[in-house]
Amino acid sequence: MNKEIATEIEEFFSQKGHNIPISEIESRLDKLINEFKVPTEEARRSVVNYFLKEYNIPKGDFFVQQGETPTVKVSDITSDGKWINISAKVAQLWDNNHESIDQAGLIGDETGTIKFVKWAKAELPSLVEGKSYLFKNVVTDNYQERFNIKFNRTSLIEEIQEDIEIGTLSVEFSGAMVGIQLGSGLIKRCPECNRALIKGVCGEHGKVEGTYDLRIKAVVDDGMSAQDALINREISEQLTGITLDEAKQMATEALDQEVVLEKFKDMLIGKYYLVKGPKLDRNILVEDISPLPPLELDQIDTIINQMEV
Repeated sequence: MNKEIATEIEEFFSQKGHNIPISEIESRLDKLINEFKVPTEEARRSVVNYFLKEYNIPKGDFFVQQGETPTVKVSDITSDGKWINISAKVAQLWDNNHESIDQAGLIGDETGTIKFVKWAKAELPSLVEGKSYLFKNVVTDNYQERFNIKFNRTSLIEEIQEDIEIGTLSVEFSGAMVGIQLGSGLIKRCPECNRALIKGVCGEHGKVEGTYDLRIKAVVDDGMSAQDALINREISEQLTGITLDEAKQMATEALDQEVVLEKFKDMLIGKYYLVKGPKLDRNILVEDISPLPPLELDQIDTIINQMEV
C-alpha cells in the first residue's frame, strides 16, 4: 500500500517537472503511518505538503490540478478521514478561548449543518457569519459520534456571491429556564467578523472597538434533558422588556456590564417557556419564545407516575 501511494505522489510531482526520489517519499510515509500511526490519507497529505514547501510549489495549483477532491453537500458527509470541497454559508461562530483554534462554529447548505474547526496554524482568512464560501481541501472527522470538518494548511477559502440557504429542522422544546450562561446579557461584537469579544479582544482582530449587542444563552430543562437555546437581541428585548439602549444605560450607571446579565437571571431563571426555532448542532436558534404556567404538584406527580410505569 505504501509503495502504491509513494508511486502516485512521485508521478504527481513528476508531471510538474520535479523529480523526487521515491525512496524519500516512501521513507516519510513509512515513518508517519507505521511509527506515528497517522491515518493513511493524512500521511499522504503531510508528505505532499512537505515536498510542496520544499520545492516552493503553490499548493492551490497543485491540488486543483490533481482533480481528486470531490465536491459534496453536508448530507453527503457520512465518514471521517475524507478530503472534500464544499460550498456553504457560515451559520454560527462560537466563542473560542483555545489558542490552537482560530475559529469554530457551524456551516451549512440546503441539506443541513455541520460543525467546523479552523486551526490557528493554518493561517486562513477569517470567516464572517452570514457569508457564503467555497471551502477546498477540508477533511472530515468524527468526534463523539458527530461528523465535523477541519481546515488546515492545505485548505483554501474563497468567498462566493451566492446566498446559500441553510436547510434546518424547526423544533419545539418546553421546560424551565434553569441557567443563563456566561457571554449573555450586554456584550460587544467585533465590527469585522461579528464574533463576541472577550474582555474587549477579538480572537482574530485583537483589541477592537466593539459594537454592543444583546443575547441570552439559555439552558432549558424539561425534567428529562437540558437544551441550549440561543436568543438574539430582538427576542431578548421582547422577552425581558429591556432594550439595547436601556441595557447600555444600566451598565453605565453601574459601571459594570454584568449588571444586565444578573438582571436577566433574576427575571427569567425558574420560569417555564416554550421555545421554537431551527436546531443547529447543540443549540435551538430561538425564533419564538412564550411563557408557560409552572406545573402544579398534581401534574408533576402524574408525570412521575407515568415515567415509573
